[in-house]
Amino acid sequence: MGRTTTRLTAAAAVAAAGWALRDVPAELGARPLRSGARRAARMRASARFADGVFVNPMPGPTKVPAGPPPGMLRELLTGAERRRPPGEVPLLTPSAEPPTPDGLRVVWYGHASTLVEIEGRRVLFDPVWSRRVSPSQLVGPKRLHPAPVGLGSLPSLDAIAISHDHYDHLDLATVRVLARTSTAPFLVPLGIGAHLEKWGVPSDRVVELDWDEEAEVAGLRFTATAARHFSGRTFRRDETLWGSWAVAGARRKVFYAGDSGYFQGYAGIGAQHGPFDLTLMPIGAYSPAWPDIHMNPEEAVNAHVDLGGGLLLPVHWATFTLALHPWAEPVERLWREAKARDVRIVAPRPGETVDVDAAPAVDGWWETLIRR
Repeated sequence: MGRTTTRLTAAAAVAAAGWALRDVPAELGARPLRSGARRAARMRASARFADGVFVNPMPGPTKVPAGPPPGMLRELLTGAERRRPPGEVPLLTPSAEPPTPDGLRVVWYGHASTLVEIEGRRVLFDPVWSRRVSPSQLVGPKRLHPAPVGLGSLPSLDAIAISHDHYDHLDLATVRVLARTSTAPFLVPLGIGAHLEKWGVPSDRVVELDWDEEAEVAGLRFTATAARHFSGRTFRRDETLWGSWAVAGARRKVFYAGDSGYFQGYAGIGAQHGPFDLTLMPIGAYSPAWPDIHMNPEEAVNAHVDLGGGLLLPVHWATFTLALHPWAEPVERLWREAKARDVRIVAPRPGETVDVDAAPAVDGWWETLIRR
């Protein structure tokens, strides 16, 4: 009886692992240059494309980590208590009130997933609802808090904008649900449409843009703008483009930075497409080991100022552990820098609806959590 039970348990474990790994080949995405002559021609024609990959055309080389720096894996295993919230992250339910024709509201769901309601339209940036950001839900960085609402509870969307194809910004499971439950188009940098189409998004719902190209969707102008980063869902890197987004209505403007290191180009983006009522700036997952591809909180303030930003809302922190800094350090440093430079910021709880014209004062909610 014991051996039989052991064998059944082992068989069940193998079956469960097989079930969990079933989507890994799809998670890895497509090879964009092999996904159609038209896409390949557009990619090769890009000024950002050279020798089969996309490049950062900033002055000087961009340092991209070849792998974890020495000691990082050990530190991740031994110092986890500092990189996790010490209690449950408070979640709020977004407002159910419809957006107004001239208003600007924003809901941060966690990490980079953010809903912007601009002049009556709704734009969802980098939606990720999976439990882990990884090609497998068995391993990889796991959520530190649940999503404040389920995907099925999202309001009707007018556009979905993606910054790049890393797992914490482009999530297969989330894309499949949105492809089924929404009719909104996906706006993506060059090459990423190949992933989406492989995952079941109709080609007529995919808008692929190079930097400085624009498209009008639902009365909003979307411009793909620069970022200093990299891409890839496998060991092959930079086969798709990365970027940021400038979104303009008739009167209101929003900038979403995606992932990026700080670079001088933000001033040019601000001069050409700003000033912006709202900037969504990444402040977490920084490290001296990769200074060129993720900015730190002080650099996020620099970029916001360069862009001519009004209100800064920090993203890319609190939800996944992707670097060695303490969990609340990014927002603490941001708050300190913003006060020193008289920059207007908001630091909402996940799920909190923020009216950009009447943003609440920063209340340090994470400090209360830490002191419990």
